[in-house]
Amino acid sequence: MSTSLLATDGYKFSMAEAGWPLRQETFYYSHRKGGLQVMPLDLAAFVKALLPEPTPEDYEFLARYDYEMGVGFKAAILRKERLTVRAIPRGALFYPREPILTLTGPSALVSWVEPLLLQLNYRIQVATLALSDRDALARALASVTCEEQKAIALETLDAVGVKPVPITVDSEGYLRRVRAGVKELVDIVEDPARIFEVGLRAATCQEHHELALRACKDAGVQRTSNVEGARKLGMIPVGTMGHEHVQRFGSDEAAFRAMRERRPSRSSYLLDTFDTLTSGIPAAFQLIREDPSAQDSIRFDSGNKKLQYLYAVTRARDAGIRPVNILEDGLDAQATREFEDLRRQVGWEPSAQFYGYGGHIVARTMDCPLTRDRVAAIYKLSRTGNTPVMKFGNELAEGKQSIPGTPVLFRRRHGSGPIGLVGQEGEPVPEGYFPLMESSSEAPSLVGAQEAASEARVAYTPATQALVEELTRRHFPRGR
Repeated sequence: MSTSLLATDGYKFSMAEAGWPLRQETFYYSHRKGGLQVMPLDLAAFVKALLPEPTPEDYEFLARYDYEMGVGFKAAILRKERLTVRAIPRGALFYPREPILTLTGPSALVSWVEPLLLQLNYRIQVATLALSDRDALARALASVTCEEQKAIALETLDAVGVKPVPITVDSEGYLRRVRAGVKELVDIVEDPARIFEVGLRAATCQEHHELALRACKDAGVQRTSNVEGARKLGMIPVGTMGHEHVQRFGSDEAAFRAMRERRPSRSSYLLDTFDTLTSGIPAAFQLIREDPSAQDSIRFDSGNKKLQYLYAVTRARDAGIRPVNILEDGLDAQATREFEDLRRQVGWEPSAQFYGYGGHIVARTMDCPLTRDRVAAIYKLSRTGNTPVMKFGNELAEGKQSIPGTPVLFRRRHGSGPIGLVGQEGEPVPEGYFPLMESSSEAPSLVGAQEAASEARVAYTPATQALVEELTRRHFPRGR
């Protein structure tokens, strides 16, 4: 069964129209935490099975909601033969922060796959737990949200040669918990129209996310980033910009202008790709001052969002503008109450402040603890055309810097040094290491590996470190 073109986030379509859909780009997949983990499947085959088959009806639906796609996107999404997958083999062990998969191909295509690819983290967690702690596995899978989530778990257990554990599907219980959680949020903000859902990347599968959307709709929330979910349930697809868009342009102002000047709809400016206070907010406010009637918004996404919010409100008043504020990333009910209190204190209208929720709605409400946040799964743009790029974020202590270039992974075979080295494509293999992405598949196993895991380190090769330093100097010539 082919994947629908709409089975991704709305901002993938707006970014393609405001960017270069046919440009060759590279993205990589990694887990930022979670300890030693095992790859239970053939990643190249997995990725290719996710790729979409567009229909005229898909494009008609997109156009209806201001995502009318141009000829560049339509060509790029069909160029599957130009997709290059580099990945660690089935059965390989990997550590946090190691790039275990890279996709290179037309920008629109390698970007499109992100939300569904991030759901891979669930399969990896099931496999790792199955091979390390059967009792913990049984507890984790005792109750799941839907039949598809159960089927994925059983398929994964079979792939790693572990006998099934009892699994109960409790969709009704999950629906009740999501409804209750969304109702609490609606009660706090006093209007469901001020809430939108962005949790496709936090789901374990598409059926899981559709259940969450049904509960959201029951509670009055009508907008979601999941375009296919919006079509199925009669909701409204939303989304403008992710970090990859800003990375492509190399500056906040250039990226924001591209979005505003290539699409007629209102824009939402994502502030934190480089630095929210010194770059994101000034660039966004420059555009908003030029055309206050456009009703563009600013989106706070990481770091100390309260500090950023108060700074933005003060700067906006000084500039005589009233941007729409959008809060996302890690929001829960308590954080929402706090931001609503801040909104009242600074005198911002309810109609000019909105909230987006992902994991709080979709993952926190699961009985199963194997969530994306547990391993911090990411998929990041690392090269656009011939230019290496990276996300910096607001605070280096958060550990959210991404890897630039076309990363490859070297594994230590003998000798001393880090167990893993993150290198660059074409770089000579360091002595004592071998290229893990070029290795043969093997039966997944964790036997004998757990003791060494506690001492394992992952580092950059000189080539990767040089790229990081070059990009840092380019974007922060006076330091951070």
